[in-house]
Amino acid sequence: MGNHLTTRPTDLPFESILKSSADLVVVLDSRGNILEYRLTAPHLVEKFSGEFPYQQIGELLPAGKYPGGLDAFYQSGNILPIEFPLTASDGRTFWFDGRLSSLSPSQLILFSRDITKYKQIELRMQQQLRRLTGLRRLDLAIASNLDLNLLLHLLLEQAAILLPVDASALLLMNSETNLLTLAASKGLRSSIHSSIFLKLGVGYAGQVALERKRIHIPNLAGSAKSDAMPPYLQDENFTSYIGLPLITKGRTLGVLEVFHSSILQPEAEWLEFLDILAGRGAIAIDNAILFENLQKSSAELGMAYDATIEGWLRTLDLRDRETEGHTRRVADMTVQLAYAMGVAKEELIHIHRGAILHDIGKVAIPDDILRKPGPLTEEEWNIMRKHPAIAVEILTPIRYLSPALDIPHWHHERWDGNGYPDKLEGEQIPLSTRVFTVADVYHALVSDRPYRNAWSKQKAIEYIKEQTGKSFDPGVVPEFLKLVQKNEPSLVGWRA
Repeated sequence: MGNHLTTRPTDLPFESILKSSADLVVVLDSRGNILEYRLTAPHLVEKFSGEFPYQQIGELLPAGKYPGGLDAFYQSGNILPIEFPLTASDGRTFWFDGRLSSLSPSQLILFSRDITKYKQIELRMQQQLRRLTGLRRLDLAIASNLDLNLLLHLLLEQAAILLPVDASALLLMNSETNLLTLAASKGLRSSIHSSIFLKLGVGYAGQVALERKRIHIPNLAGSAKSDAMPPYLQDENFTSYIGLPLITKGRTLGVLEVFHSSILQPEAEWLEFLDILAGRGAIAIDNAILFENLQKSSAELGMAYDATIEGWLRTLDLRDRETEGHTRRVADMTVQLAYAMGVAKEELIHIHRGAILHDIGKVAIPDDILRKPGPLTEEEWNIMRKHPAIAVEILTPIRYLSPALDIPHWHHERWDGNGYPDKLEGEQIPLSTRVFTVADVYHALVSDRPYRNAWSKQKAIEYIKEQTGKSFDPGVVPEFLKLVQKNEPSLVGWRA
């Protein structure tokens, strides 16, 4: 082609029109070979030198946008719009918006305007949109997921997508020891070591956490603080470093680090977005830690509740030796049977507690009645029948036991309505209580008592069948019999 920017006065017609209508003019033959070009804008003449970057107009056509190329243009006879970039001698990219049309039967002409300024605005807007979309995605993930490890990795993934860097790392602060621990990373060649601890003020991350402000080192090799490289980065070949504190509610939760293999001189907008990302990350981490602490506290509280219940059960066992151990076995079988009946897993804990406490009302029954070896008189029975009401009176003020009240309250009700204290019948009796009643009677029958020997398993089963529709729910008994035939297997994981 051989035409330089300092060519002879152009042979193109309408010189003055060209200068006013285009920044770049290219003339082509009918085959698309570039014959002549002229840069008319002074700022472009300063930036470009040497040969024109392309020899064929097809090299300018965006891939896939004009699949027919020049053939399609010739057939249509229309003006072909082209948007293309050119790289200047200093490495800067300029964008042009051109129109290709016929100049003569054997030549084409491309008029192009420099749209770099507008293209940069467009690209910046697209980048902002991607970042806002990424933040929205991160916010939704934060709102729907409180698993700390997943959130840490999600934060680093978003940093890599929205702020392209070669690697990143997250360190969390231990509030008790004031040490930073490497918790997650992305793009590091070396594997994470959870045993790495950094003191406040030591290393780059330690300085970020102590000073509570961003640190940006464009060139680690030329930095006087190059000896501050932490152990997990010593085998990496990063050039640039940026560290940001993760601060929320006045507390430093950790440090977000990003690394790049070349010198990184980001614009203020880039750094501002990184600050926003760190702020979002701090909120997410704080929420996840709070949730974990609440879960731990809840588990510890639940264990304390169950320990208290076990203490009450032990008190009952000490008063009524003949039923010692019976309650635990009945409670376990009640849970197994309730699970087989389709009761939700989260409800089983309440059923278990209710079964454990079913006779808690007997703590108010006098010993001469509770431990009487012979039959009770009618007056004594009237006192004994008060223990469900006493249980309700004892347990009602304890809020966490309110879901477990059904069994202590109504475990002496019968399917046919001839039980006590309220003579409920059929499905008026809560399902948990109907389930418990079958398990309770069965275990009582197959256990030794001072006034009788234990029944055989088969004899107890026959009695349960006989009382179906009278004492017991006809819908519960078949599932109970299946469970008994399986030798009462343990229900694994029901407390999960």
